Amino acid sequence: MTTSHATPYFVGDHLALDFLNSRVAPANAPAGESFDWLGNGAQLLDWLVDSGAVDVSVARQFRGKKDTVAGLDEVARQARELRDWLADFLGRHAGRRLGRDVAAELAPLNKLLARDDTYRAIEAATSGASALDWCQRRRWTPERLLMPIAEAIGDLVCRCDFRLVRTCEGADCILMFYDRTKAHARRWCSMALCGNRAKAAAHRARHRLKEDRPPAR
Repeated sequence: MTTSHATPYFVGDHLALDFLNSRVAPANAPAGESFDWLGNGAQLLDWLVDSGAVDVSVARQFRGKKDTVAGLDEVARQARELRDWLADFLGRHAGRRLGRDVAAELAPLNKLLARDDTYRAIEAATSGASALDWCQRRRWTPERLLMPIAEAIGDLVCRCDFRLVRTCEGADCILMFYDRTKAHARRWCSMALCGNRAKAAAHRARHRLKEDRPPAR
């Protein structure tokens, strides 16, 4: 059974990995229950805004409009399909350096990116020393809501070290993250979710071991 959950997990330290983490089966969830924040078009819009992938003004163009509901639901289906593709790609390549040989596997992503329609515009700057900004803009349609995600996956593949793409070491946790720590020794999706749970389990194990030891003579 798939249910909604109030707060998505943004622990991946990269938008592409947060996208992957938009479906989880938490260790403490009832048997058979999972959380999917891309279950329909409205949920997809919420997740895109919460993740920072699109501005709230972009989402406002599509919210509450009957003529876009079916289109948004279809885009949510495509998003889930893209997420499955990403999960398969990461399952085969995370933790090792990517080589040129993987380029052919990225054809589905390139096909999606080819649907985009962007342009440059000059606008008044809102901050900084310059009076004008040279901005990239997008002609938004429901389908193009996937473009920030596709671009994030492209960034992950081309600019990040795949040896630092890791899965949380927490028991039954499937969340993934990009290890940006200085020593590259990150083990948990977050201390609040799994780190503290692991520390508590280790403490209990040490306590049981101490209790099981025979008394000194």
